[in-house]
Amino acid sequence: MDVSQYLEIFIDESGEHLQTLSDCIMELENEPDNKDVINEIFRAAHSLKGMAGTMGFKRMQHVTHDMENVFQEVRGDKIPVDSQMIDLLFKCLDAIEGYLDNIKASSSEGEEDNEVIIKELNSFIEKANGKQTDAAAPEPAKEEAKEEKTGSEGDDEKKYLQVDLSDKEREQLASAKNSGLHIYGMTVVIQKECLLKAARAFLVFRAVEEFGEILVYRPSSQDIEDEKFELDFSFYMSSSEDLEKIQTAAKNVSEIEQVFAEELSDFGQNEEKETKEETKPAAQGTPAEPPAKQAENKKSASAPAAKKPAAGKPATSRTIRVDIEKLDTLMNQVSELIIAKNSLVSIASTEEGSFNNQGFHDQIEYLERITTSLHESVMKARMVPIESVVNKFPRMIRDLSRTLNKKMDLVMTGEETELDRTVVDQIGDPLQHLLRNSADHGLEDTEKRIERGKSETGHIFLNAFQEGNNVVIKVGDDGNGIDTEAVKGKAIDRGIITAEQAETMSQKEIVNLLFLPSFSMAKKITDISGRGVGLDVVKSNIEQLGGDVEVKTSLGEGTTFTVRLPLTLAIIQALMVEVRDEKYAIALASISNIESVPVTDIKYVEAKEVIHLRGSVIPLIRLDRILDMEPIEDERDNLTVVIVQRGDSQIGLVVDNLMGQQEVVIKSLGKYINGNKLISGATILGDGEVALILDTNTLM
Repeated sequence: MDVSQYLEIFIDESGEHLQTLSDCIMELENEPDNKDVINEIFRAAHSLKGMAGTMGFKRMQHVTHDMENVFQEVRGDKIPVDSQMIDLLFKCLDAIEGYLDNIKASSSEGEEDNEVIIKELNSFIEKANGKQTDAAAPEPAKEEAKEEKTGSEGDDEKKYLQVDLSDKEREQLASAKNSGLHIYGMTVVIQKECLLKAARAFLVFRAVEEFGEILVYRPSSQDIEDEKFELDFSFYMSSSEDLEKIQTAAKNVSEIEQVFAEELSDFGQNEEKETKEETKPAAQGTPAEPPAKQAENKKSASAPAAKKPAAGKPATSRTIRVDIEKLDTLMNQVSELIIAKNSLVSIASTEEGSFNNQGFHDQIEYLERITTSLHESVMKARMVPIESVVNKFPRMIRDLSRTLNKKMDLVMTGEETELDRTVVDQIGDPLQHLLRNSADHGLEDTEKRIERGKSETGHIFLNAFQEGNNVVIKVGDDGNGIDTEAVKGKAIDRGIITAEQAETMSQKEIVNLLFLPSFSMAKKITDISGRGVGLDVVKSNIEQLGGDVEVKTSLGEGTTFTVRLPLTLAIIQALMVEVRDEKYAIALASISNIESVPVTDIKYVEAKEVIHLRGSVIPLIRLDRILDMEPIEDERDNLTVVIVQRGDSQIGLVVDNLMGQQEVVIKSLGKYINGNKLISGATILGDGEVALILDTNTLM
């Protein structure tokens, strides 16, 4: 069976199951007696095992099977949950993740058997059963089933094959027989050791369907697919071939214990009544259920605990997986539509005649509403919660706590905050680096924390929330904080700054030295904080996404890194401005307000222009100077100032004219001006002219 077409779905769903297992095992460590969590882990491991087996990844299947066996014992209260087991389970997850990484890279799980882990898992099971594994327990049931099927030839076998047929099924079988085909009844018994009963049943169906058509399944085909059957299943089929040939084909499927078969001639009421009598007792007035269904009901009745969590889950929403490239194509088409709309608006504002009638302007407004609505819909389709990235961090902090021998916990809020998929895919590494930095450099040793009157356990936090058209993620700790004097000393030693420069630097400027390439305060290079790689990688990765990062620190109290990211990288609402005869776009989300400022109100602080506005001192940036334009001869009495904000900081951008708000499409300028971070991209205006988009973060 060619399963390559299912590879992407397998990778996606395996990742989800791994995350579920990781979350549940973390929860189990704190609540070892929580049956709901234990059942959830068992289900996730079982699903992962089934998927791996179906795809032919035997090594991955083996690890998950043994992991599932351990949890079978935990469910039966034969093995207590302790820290040793939790550590082993996390080793299993790492092994499975290793297989998954190989599959992503090469479509193969690799050659690692993880024998040590499998041996440890089996020793847990042996411990629970005194050298006798869980596999032996259901043996009597197997023998009993075998006895029922093989006890005698003829009547017993025939009775076993008979099932309760509906009128429609009887008609279907009778119709096939009347057309000259043979009707065969078959019961297949799967070996008890078989890991994937549903997969075996599927292979049996494929083998016999070479010779005819299966008309009736018992239990239903859906129940067989969901493995809702014990060790056997039955079916009726029509065929023109000999029974022996079909029976042999079914027997040739691996892990099949026995195949019982006979040709059927009668599907009438007598046969049905006889079967119904055998399936009694049933409540008066209610039809008797087939044996397979009775077995299922009995199983359900004996395991209410397993059913409980599933019943409490909300109904899943109807979703489909969409390739991100298809969404990118759709987004590009939306972008072109917006450019066309802007062009029409531009024409309508300049041309005479028919364009000036009210109907034309109404259509323009309608087109504008449609394009904006379409843009929002596409954006929503691209938005995913950052939960998919941050979910792995609690496990990472747990492992770091043990590696560094520091007590620490991680508190996360706002995991449901949504970001563009392309941003989410790339933000994981920078956030991981910041958290590792907090654990390694930020938090003090236990002894030092106690000396300072702090709790033994260090606290690390990750908070995410939406702010305008940005998502803000704060990562920090209540640890030592950044020693600015030490940073200053290291920078002087390395010749980055002089002692004279150091004396005039503010705390913020000193802290920003940490973002210089390869500047690290680590005493020794370790794998924990990035092997000596400084925060420059974090900064550059975030800036590539159109975001920025800033630091606040207090010695002895802790450090907070604030990361700001745009919700989308494609289309933004912008204010169009003119500087001399050039048009520029400024993201509307970063604009606080617009002021007309008299030239006489401009003051100077350290030889730099500032304005005093409603109790705040705001630095001025003259865009004509920054953009290297010719100075204007006669300065106006009033300046048009666009106040932009980032966090608590504000600056005023001096422009010549305001052109109004417009929805603009961000186009990358590629490598042409890659070194100029002042420009974050370009957009095409309605008249075909190109306007540059200013990066206010860089300006600030």
